[in-house]
Amino acid sequence: MLLRIAVQAKGRLFEETMALLAESDIKLSTSKRTLLVQSSNFPVEVLFLRDDDIPQSVATGVADLGIVGENEFVEKNQDADIIKRLGFSKCRLSLALPNDIDYPGVEWFEGKKIATSYPEILASFLKEKGVTSEVHVITGSVEVAPGIGLADAIFDIVSSGSTLVSNRLKEVEVVMKSEALLIGNKEMSAEKKAILEELLFRMDAVKTAEDKKYVLMNAPKDKLNDIIEVLPGMKSPTVMPLAQEGWCSVHTVLDEKRFWEIIGKLKALGAEGILVLPIEKMIP
Repeated sequence: MLLRIAVQAKGRLFEETMALLAESDIKLSTSKRTLLVQSSNFPVEVLFLRDDDIPQSVATGVADLGIVGENEFVEKNQDADIIKRLGFSKCRLSLALPNDIDYPGVEWFEGKKIATSYPEILASFLKEKGVTSEVHVITGSVEVAPGIGLADAIFDIVSSGSTLVSNRLKEVEVVMKSEALLIGNKEMSAEKKAILEELLFRMDAVKTAEDKKYVLMNAPKDKLNDIIEVLPGMKSPTVMPLAQEGWCSVHTVLDEKRFWEIIGKLKALGAEGILVLPIEKMIP
């Protein structure tokens, strides 16, 4: 019994998905890329597809699971379950128009031509706003449409915004935010759901460890209570006595976002020999 996961065949989402699977200790040989690759140490196989084919493949049972951008999942509107938000490949779907146009508001789009690869999401937004526009469906480089006179504006994925800048466009309306989703077939068997639970357990361990550091330090015993107060670890830190009288070793986990702020406080309280280690996985 194998759990089949549909994955985008190339691009940033492919790279981040494969990294997540590798960190979850699911070994896949991609040296000889074929349409279907089986793991050598876990009961899953990966089906490589175009991103816009993944929602349908999961809904129809060709694949049990899929990792796909939320933008594609919403656009295709297929009948599948969202099992988990994965937190990577974040972007947004936005309306953009040439830099030299003064934008008064969404009413500007009334009667205008808009080029997009996401006509369903765009149509829903325009209907909600009571705006009637002419939508041109384009696959490929949507951002060039205004420059060649094909459209007045575009509706497309924006990540860093550099593509808009290079095409002298500006983002004026964010319609939806998107990230990678793990989606699942609604009719999955009990056996496959059991494999899915183990997969989710591994993924959660990887995600929990993200942006976390394991920190060890030597601390004077007379400052131990003050040091523990500034440590926002998952639970109470581990404290062990040292051979040197009046000192102990403190072990804890810190969030990288507050790391330098907390390290500064620890040093001010007399902590020494602070050792910082990366965390590969954390089991909740």
